[in-house]
Amino acid sequence: MASRLEIDQASVTDNDIARQVEFTAEIDGDERDFAVKYDVFKELSGDEPEDDALELFERFSDEILDACAEAAARQPSANVVTIDEGDLE
Repeated sequence: MASRLEIDQASVTDNDIARQVEFTAEIDGDERDFAVKYDVFKELSGDEPEDDALELFERFSDEILDACAEAAARQPSANVVTIDEGDLE
């Protein structure tokens, strides 16, 4: 079972140029940087994110955080753990 992430809410930003939501989270006592691609939001919501990526991030946070924790465990040395639609169960 993957560890649960504690998001630094002040770090959550919508990088619409890179088409991802970025944030820092603590997992197992270490801070890690994450990027969740817009494709994840499209997969979860059925709609292409436009000006609502942060809202979608919040709405689907449980699913996204589970995917982030699993990806962080698979990528322990990654500078930024990037989540795309392939990381969803």
